Amino acid sequence: MFIGIGARYSFGVFLTSLGTEFSMSRGVTSSIFSIYMLLCVLFAGFGGWGLDRFGPRKLGIFIGTFTGLSFLMTSWAQSSWQLLITYSLLLSLGTGPIYGVVNTTTTRWFTRKRGFAVGISSSGGGVGTIVIAPFAAFLISSFGWRTAFIMLGIISWIGIVAVSFPLIKDPREMGLLPDGDKEQPHQKHIHRKEREVHPADISLSQAIKMNQFWLLGFSWVFFSLSLHMVFVHIAAYAVDMGMSPMDASFILSLLGLANIPGRLLVGKLSDVMGRKALGIICNFIQFGALLWLMWADQFWMLYAFALCFGFMWGGSGTVITVLIGDLFGTRRLGAIMGMMSAGWALGAAIGPAIGGFIFDMSGDYFKAFGAGSGALFAVVCLLALIKKTPGNVSSPDVMSQ
Repeated sequence: MFIGIGARYSFGVFLTSLGTEFSMSRGVTSSIFSIYMLLCVLFAGFGGWGLDRFGPRKLGIFIGTFTGLSFLMTSWAQSSWQLLITYSLLLSLGTGPIYGVVNTTTTRWFTRKRGFAVGISSSGGGVGTIVIAPFAAFLISSFGWRTAFIMLGIISWIGIVAVSFPLIKDPREMGLLPDGDKEQPHQKHIHRKEREVHPADISLSQAIKMNQFWLLGFSWVFFSLSLHMVFVHIAAYAVDMGMSPMDASFILSLLGLANIPGRLLVGKLSDVMGRKALGIICNFIQFGALLWLMWADQFWMLYAFALCFGFMWGGSGTVITVLIGDLFGTRRLGAIMGMMSAGWALGAAIGPAIGGFIFDMSGDYFKAFGAGSGALFAVVCLLALIKKTPGNVSSPDVMSQ
């Protein structure tokens, strides 16, 4: 997560360099990232299937290989169409499945402290954003964008492959139980009838018939749309206001920095409070933060936005991820999380493109950020509609609580 997601969110610092090198408008340049995320829709779904079939070790090696190869080949690109192959296609093969692989594996190893555990594992993306975006900006200013991509490629290839070897799909493969339990804990607060029907029996085909699947899926689409619009365009927005490129990359770092306590604190709270309520609160505050950004005209306002938006992004992302495991169980979670990740990738493909083309038509980001705030309000409404009781499934295997 540190390497893959951190490198993904560093695209914003390459935006102006790539546009200048290949004589592309802001909208066309951001579409390179949008096409990459659109392809992630496909590979996230295949990644979920591959995780259930082959496990995280083999899939992690695959991810690291294609992520490194993508950045190395992008450094050699000589025309804009080549970026569609070297960056959009190859990087989607590498990083498309990464969120689902990491968080599905984490979810399988924890039950009682699942929210906190997923908060820790997914915070790697926030740490990566703090480090990799300014590191890439430093490399670009010192050595050029091509050298920056070479360095990211080497780090990604070696780093992701190395940390993939110890990964194990499920604690049962080692004769263990989640949370390190010696035997299945007795759940006194759940009635006997409810214990007999466990959500781990829900398959992907059953999940697709549930209202919760679609409500969570569309919430991920709209959440991702807004988030990636901000990540791809916030640095360029700051530069347009007169900020230096290095200082603008610091805003991305602030987003990642605030993301970490957001994931840890809200993830911890979600283990003792309702995930749904926390998700609604986080997204509503993000909605307000984007409204603030629409009228931001001073540097300190951008910093304040980054801290607030980043914290709530971390909290919201964690509780929505954990909700998936809570509602659908863990037996087929790889496939289910893969489909959810595809929705996330779809939103990430749409958001930056919308932001870029609105900028090209209007000359500023006011309406673009307005569209992003509307997407977050839609997430609030979708989460409010989710009920604990699965609906529209006739199978007796779904949980009854």
